[in-house]
Amino acid sequence: MTRDLFEAVADVRHSREAIADGAVLLRGFARPFESDVIAALHGIIVRAPFRRMFTPGGHQMSVAMTNCGSVGWVTDRTGYRYDGIDPNSGQPWPSMPAAFLKLAAQAAAEGGFEGFAPDACLVNCYEPAARMSLHQDKDERDFTAPIVSVSLGLPAIFLFGGPKRADKPHRYRLAHGDVVVWGGPSRLFFHGVAPLADGQHALMGRQRINLTFRKTR
Repeated sequence: MTRDLFEAVADVRHSREAIADGAVLLRGFARPFESDVIAALHGIIVRAPFRRMFTPGGHQMSVAMTNCGSVGWVTDRTGYRYDGIDPNSGQPWPSMPAAFLKLAAQAAAEGGFEGFAPDACLVNCYEPAARMSLHQDKDERDFTAPIVSVSLGLPAIFLFGGPKRADKPHRYRLAHGDVVVWGGPSRLFFHGVAPLADGQHALMGRQRINLTFRKTR
């Protein structure tokens, strides 16, 4: 490992911000991993292209999605669920790349959750004006594992609330390489993303990619 990379990792470890009990914002944590992660991301998109799914109520989401791992999160008119098969292709989702697993495990450990081994990664693609309304990640069977959320590309305003939908969320500007980890007391806190502002990112273009790692079983 080069001296520059040692310094980058050291800088990341000094940018740990607690945002709730059990929740931390790790500024720039993913930057040392970005080359391998972005390369792996391109491979996933080739095998399982982005698509805009429908909610059970028939609303088409503004955020395009795909998955990797042993299961993927899907939504349609029958409900929200995890499924081992991509409904668009009829094939299993792409396997979780080693670079993804390494980043997720190290970020979780930095957030206080050792031994995190996700089996699903929901990949969200935000284009300008796309948003994610406040919601809980509650389709998993076991809430003891954290959620690890990695931001790539355009900056976004992350909304992090409390255990009730009515709780006023705090707003955090997430830049390329930032990671949010939450679990324990804040595992079921409501969270979302404000409408994405237009822009152009040098590596990712006119979009924001969000990798959300979860342990579903």
